[in-house]
Amino acid sequence: MPERAGPPPGSRRHPLCLVVIGVSGTGKTTMARLLAERLDIPFSEADDLHPPANIAKMSAGIPLDDADRWPWLESIGRRLREGEAAGTGCVVACSALKRRYRDTLRTACPSAFFLHLTAERKVLEQRLGDRAGHFMPKTLLGSQLAALEPLQPDERGAALDVGPAPEVIAETAVALLPR
Repeated sequence: MPERAGPPPGSRRHPLCLVVIGVSGTGKTTMARLLAERLDIPFSEADDLHPPANIAKMSAGIPLDDADRWPWLESIGRRLREGEAAGTGCVVACSALKRRYRDTLRTACPSAFFLHLTAERKVLEQRLGDRAGHFMPKTLLGSQLAALEPLQPDERGAALDVGPAPEVIAETAVALLPR
């Protein structure tokens, strides 16, 4: 059953800034692109905002540490804030595995809504094994799962299992989004 937390009390209407989160292999990019298309708002891939040193580190199978992530998270936060300020909103595909990472994004864009894509490890391993051309190796899945802090009840967002077809997930997600 999808979980949902509504908008903060007393909040005013903002352009939709949606962050599709989860560990590698959940289909964040696929889902974020689908949602951006359905909602007619800009899409951004957070992986494109990583500095080259982060890409090199992950490509070598070395997990990022928080010092690596902060500048990247700040770039993503700027992207969210710019989408909100422009009135266009945005959809960003980003792991945002820990609460403090999401808090950083919320500081930049308090109205951000987080859609957490979830799956069993076996499903993720299969998906990562089938994926080609991505810098994130399958060997880092364990470190991502260990770092994952699911959305908390006070976080504005929803969790969805990625078992159904992407179109079905997107339809469910749209129904969960703030109006």
